[in-house]
Amino acid sequence: MREFLVEITTTVPEGTAQDEVDRRRAAEAVRAGELAAAGHLVRLWRRVGEPRSVGIWRAADEEELHEKVLGTLPLRPWMTLRVTALEPHPNDPGRTGAAS
Repeated sequence: MREFLVEITTTVPEGTAQDEVDRRRAAEAVRAGELAAAGHLVRLWRRVGEPRSVGIWRAADEEELHEKVLGTLPLRPWMTLRVTALEPHPNDPGRTGAAS
């Protein structure tokens, strides 16, 4: 699987009922757990003082990432995404077989 850096900004549409927001956020937590268990969501951080998150996600390709991974998130209709494909760096200390 390829890795992707994904920046996510979630904006709740004006006029959305709080119970709808709460329902989607609860469903989002469940789905994120499922995607993590399946190996698609590797890490997720929230930027300090900002309404966005940054994560490392895995998928076979960008099409799968959008359609079968990120597209399945309950909050996806409210998200703006910035996706960057990543490749291993030869000096990555976490890379298997890297020089020590």
